[in-house]
Amino acid sequence: MNKILLENNEIYPSKVFCIGRNYTEHIAELNNETPDEMVFFIKPNSSISDSLIFPKGNSSCHYEAEISFLINDNKITAVGFGLDLTLREVQSKLKGKGLPWERAKSFDNAAVFTEFKSFDGDINELSIQLFINDELKQDGNVTMMINKPYEIIKEANTFLSFEDGDILMSGTPKGVGEFKVGDKFLGKILYKNEIIIEKELIVS
Repeated sequence: MNKILLENNEIYPSKVFCIGRNYTEHIAELNNETPDEMVFFIKPNSSISDSLIFPKGNSSCHYEAEISFLINDNKITAVGFGLDLTLREVQSKLKGKGLPWERAKSFDNAAVFTEFKSFDGDINELSIQLFINDELKQDGNVTMMINKPYEIIKEANTFLSFEDGDILMSGTPKGVGEFKVGDKFLGKILYKNEIIIEKELIVS
């Protein structure tokens, strides 16, 4: 089982629960329709990584930075910076045929996380930034989300249960794009505009 770290304690999530199309401007940049109901998908434990690894056998992969939450007793107890890696060309072909997205979203190392930090503050004051090669690529916050984190959890509970230690990825703001081996990523989570998590990752 793959693990994440919560202040140096090892946690083994059973799954990563993700919501798609949760920022209006991100929907627009991919020319998608705004969904009538929440769009969900799951990344397995095998997709979890603390390293940013370009998927072998592929010529293109997209990054999507996301505010990520650790769930315990159906409540948010910690926050981390996450990257939802996406094989966009594969995803587009699957969507065009009305097929599931697993090949594009659930491959090994497709869910990259920093260490998580315990959190009991105002979720609406959280924001995220992603810099690639020192250029700001993504910048968003919880207030920009169409569906807020606890709304997502409530809707998810209509058909599944969260195990303690599961992760919720809450969607990505605009600015997604391709990356390559050697790129330098700098991910930040901010609370009330103060950095609480900061991590540099080099694509290998």
